[in-house]
Amino acid sequence: MSRMQIVKYPAVVLRKKAVTVDRVTPELQEFFANMAELMYESRGVGLAAPQVGISLRIIVVDTDDKLQTIINPKITHAEGSQTGVEGCLSLPGLHGDVTCAETVTVRGLNRFGKKITLSGDGLWARAIQHEVDHLDGRLFIDRVDTSTLRWVTEQTDENGESIERPTTLADAKTVFERQAEIEKEKISV
Repeated sequence: MSRMQIVKYPAVVLRKKAVTVDRVTPELQEFFANMAELMYESRGVGLAAPQVGISLRIIVVDTDDKLQTIINPKITHAEGSQTGVEGCLSLPGLHGDVTCAETVTVRGLNRFGKKITLSGDGLWARAIQHEVDHLDGRLFIDRVDTSTLRWVTEQTDENGESIERPTTLADAKTVFERQAEIEKEKISV
């Protein structure tokens, strides 16, 4: 399999509803492993297949050193509320506060095609909701409190804290759209 890369906003695949997986094949097994490897390399806690350009209902999540691959995930129960900072590998550097359920139950298939039901809370629940949103063509910018949007840089201040710069949703989208245009121009040259 060729080296996969994370697809960036405004790629069309990120806004499409992903297709249900009918059966687990050896090729999909390799795909799951490659997705997990890319997620870890990118320092993410979750990744959805559309984020690598493949419109299938597959996610990988690891918030507690326990990798979970979930095929055709469906959130069957959600309760409570939590608000916290989210970012997205497909919108690098952009962060903001998102409110979501505190606890979720998700049903689907594991990497071997066996039915599973998982429940959890906190960061795990947040990651599951974020990745399932990707499968339905939604991004964290669709749920974010726009007054909290900010760019987080790898630069640090004198206290070792990441430097953050407030932004608007419109300005952030413009930055990503310009980056996509630059990439297209590089490819066509």
